[in-house]
Amino acid sequence: MDITILTIFILAVFVGFEIITKVPPTLHTPLMSGSNAISGIAIIGAILSTVIDGQIGMWLGFIAVVFAMVNVIGGFLVTDRMLK
Repeated sequence: MDITILTIFILAVFVGFEIITKVPPTLHTPLMSGSNAISGIAIIGAILSTVIDGQIGMWLGFIAVVFAMVNVIGGFLVTDRMLK
């Protein structure tokens, strides 16, 4: 694995954590809606990755679809609960 890609990933994790922990409670619902939209895009990317040649690409794409769907459904449930 290229060290540059690994470095960018680690920095993205730290920046994402810092941004999410500093969101005030009044912005959680709009943030969850945006997160659900991004997860929907991730689902499309995961579905496209399942057509990669070989069994590994298919299984990794399937796992990505499952995780993205769990994220979308969980986001909608949390948003619905917060709005009640």
